[in-house]
Amino acid sequence: MIEICEVGPRDGIQNEAKFVPTETKVELIEKLIASGIRYIEAASFVNPKVVPQMADAEELLTKLPVRDEVKYAGLILSRSGLERALKTDIGYLHVVTTTSDSFNLKNARRTVADATEELSKVVSDGVSDGRNVLGVLGTAFGCPYEGEVPVERVLSVAESFLKAGCTGITLADTTGMANPNQVSEVVSTFKSAFGEDLDFGLHFHNTRGLGLANVLAGYNAGVKRFDSSIAGLGGCPFAPKAVGNVCTEDMVNMFHGMGVATGTDLEQLVETAKWMEQNMDRSLDGMLMKAGTA
Repeated sequence: MIEICEVGPRDGIQNEAKFVPTETKVELIEKLIASGIRYIEAASFVNPKVVPQMADAEELLTKLPVRDEVKYAGLILSRSGLERALKTDIGYLHVVTTTSDSFNLKNARRTVADATEELSKVVSDGVSDGRNVLGVLGTAFGCPYEGEVPVERVLSVAESFLKAGCTGITLADTTGMANPNQVSEVVSTFKSAFGEDLDFGLHFHNTRGLGLANVLAGYNAGVKRFDSSIAGLGGCPFAPKAVGNVCTEDMVNMFHGMGVATGTDLEQLVETAKWMEQNMDRSLDGMLMKAGTA
């Protein structure tokens, strides 16, 4: 069975022009849980002036249903983000850096090496506080500014995060530059470097229409954990031309058609996607919500 990390409440909403109230986010998460989703990236502890959609992170977490089987994660980009997160009871921290110097310098004014050094300390402090910490490495399949990102650099950052205490690594295709052959090769390289037991996930955007193809390539290479967003919501305020994430219900439909279990109710996911589209007052990118499941 694959594990889905639903990023709609965070990555899906963060770039939307229409403000999404806290109550709507809570209802979305409740609907996702009812659909069988058990791992949800619920919030981001970032500067509210830069990403105003995430300004209610602390308030949101106090209103979410407490379920032993449901994992809530929060995105961390900096020491200040960690300090905010540790004042909440969130159990999972997703510590993020990109692996492109050009991208990092434009958006965080620091090199990959500087970010890795700082965030490795963030990882270790999060672990020391009893949180589960996972490393997310952006631009792992290419950078919109400098093109190819050497896989050796991605491996090096992953190794630093794992040594600092990360329990897993997710590779993120920040602006949808990956292709299936590349995905297969990178996954194989990571498994050779860190072993088959590494908790390893993939996060794809559908910028160039290859999101599901890349998911399938990752699955065929042995990956069992994937990020996705309900109705295909998504985008990155720090990445030019980044469109929606891989769509949760479309991905589930693909896996169910292949006979691969996801632990989710596809019909409920489609209804949740339609509900989200109504709330956003615009057409969203999901395909199954338009075509139907029959």
